[in-house]
Formats: sequence, structure tokens, C-alpha cells
Amino acid sequence: MRVDVHTHVVPERWEDWAARYGGGNWPRLEPREGCRATIFTGAQFFRDIDDRAWSPARRLENMDRLRVDMQALSPPPVMFCYWADAKAAQEFARMQNANVAEIVARHPKRFAGMATVPLQAPGLAIDELRHARERFGLRAVEIGTCPGGRDFDDPALFDFFAACVDLDVAVFVHPAAPLVGLDRMKKYYFPLIVGNPLESALAISTLIFGGVLERLPRLRIGFAHGGGAFPFTLARLNHGWAVRSEGRAAIPHEPRHYARRIWVDSLTLGAANLKFIVEELGMERVVIGSDYPFDMGADDPIGAVERADLAPAARAAILDGANAARFLGLAMP
Repeated sequence: MRVDVHTHVVPERWEDWAARYGGGNWPRLEPREGCRATIFTGAQFFRDIDDRAWSPARRLENMDRLRVDMQALSPPPVMFCYWADAKAAQEFARMQNANVAEIVARHPKRFAGMATVPLQAPGLAIDELRHARERFGLRAVEIGTCPGGRDFDDPALFDFFAACVDLDVAVFVHPAAPLVGLDRMKKYYFPLIVGNPLESALAISTLIFGGVLERLPRLRIGFAHGGGAFPFTLARLNHGWAVRSEGRAAIPHEPRHYARRIWVDSLTLGAANLKFIVEELGMERVVIGSDYPFDMGADDPIGAVERADLAPAARAAILDGANAARFLGLAMP
């Protein structure tokens, strides 16, 4: 069962949240001709999309063509709205979670669902997480890398991660605003091209050095885009931990010990990069990821794994769905 863990979905329509709750930057969807639409944040253009972003039928056609048996559905990061009033953001999350749950209920063998939660208010986020798990049956939650301006070593987030363990919910982390160094990346689409991998590297590093994985060894947490730049900085993190007292005061084991507890997707956009990540983090910790349906993703996620010159056992671990099933808590067919 080939499971693409990293795909994005939006509802086909939703009401004007700015009119209902105030605040000018709520995402809104403006339909266009030819099964196309534009996402605006307030009055500002954000992204053109098409019906692949909301139509299960169109998505299933593409999945069959791409040899993907199941997709995990999660919102694009613009829909997190960590900047907003927390109660309004919880309602926005509830609307999205209901949409994902409805798609999964109609096609339970083809889709798994990820929730979104108002993590600018960790208490409300836990409430929404419980609702998504117990009422909607969603087995995973997608969060940003610095929700509400908090890094993962912030004590305010620990209870949320603990709740994910208690509720048996996997956490999928996608880089999102605020991005590290954004003030220096105004051109060339660098926020996504350069900023996203840097942001993920920082998020994983704070997760490890903040002791979250030391205190919560059963936390199932995965990261988009192959973990970004993190796998390529892991040797430096290990060295820093060994020679600097700050690291050893924070965690009792070297960073590599914890790095092999996280999951990453296969979306590296380079065969040599994917092979390196498998060697660095372990073949049992890599899952398929495409970023479907967006242009910075992989057009052929299965082929990308097949072309990466992996050992047969590693290729099978990624492609046969066992890794994804363990991460998402799915029963293998």
C-alpha cells in the first residue's frame, strides 16, 4: 500500500471569515473559470489553485496515474491562521477538519486525514485535537514549525505534544510563517525555496535540544520536505553537543540518538539527497511525500524513490506502506 503522507487539501468553498470574525487576513477562495480558483489572504493574492486541491474525484484520477494507493490529507500552511483570534481560528480549523473527515469517510481506503488546530492557544488546540480524534476519527495533526511564534522547546507547547501521545495522534510538521531569516528572502521565491528547509532544520533542532523527545519517547512526529536542511546539519549538531556544555546540559544523549526517532518524507527533489537521508535517519523513518498538488512538489513521488539507488530493503520499507502505517497508526491491508 503506497501512502503519500504529504498532500494538501482545501474545502471547495467556505464562508467569509473576515466578515464573520473581523481581521483582514483570513484566507478566502475566489472561484475562476475552468475549475480554477485563487486563494487570497484578505485583499492580497496568495496562490492560484485548481480542482486538484478540493476534488476527491480529480485527486483519485491522479493517484491512480501516479501509482499512489492512499493520500494523507492536510491543509496548506496558509490555512493554519496562527495569527488570528484563537476561538475564531478554532472554528476555522473545525470547518477544515470536518471537510477532511467527510472525504475520508467517503473513501476510507484511499484517504487518511490530518487535523489542524489553533496552536496559538495550546489549551484550545488540545480541545480541537481531541474533537478531531474522537468525533472525526482523524489519526494525525499537521502543525507549523513555529506556531504562534513559539519554537518547539517552548514549555507552553509541551502539553500539546503530550496530548498527541495520549490520544495516539501522529504529528506532521510543515514549515510555516514565521520563517527564520524571512527579512532577507524577499525575492526569487526564496521563502519557500530556501526558507522552508532552514525553518525545518531549526524546528527539529529545538525539538531535540528542548528535550521533547527525551521526555516523550512515544511521540510520533514527522517533518515535510525530507526534514529540510536538518539531516545535513546533524553531524554539526552532534559535534556541538560533544564539545559544548550547553548541549549536554540540555539533553543526555547526542542529537543523532533522537534524530532516529523522527519521521521525514521523501520529498528531497534529489536522488542523492534521499539516499543520504535514508542512511542518516534510517530506512524505517522515511515515508512517501509529494506536496500534491503544488509546484514545489514531486511530479512522480513513487518514481523518485525508485530512482534513488536505495538498497532493496530500504526501497521496500518506504514504498510498501509499512513506514507510513506505523507513523499514521493505520492497519495494513
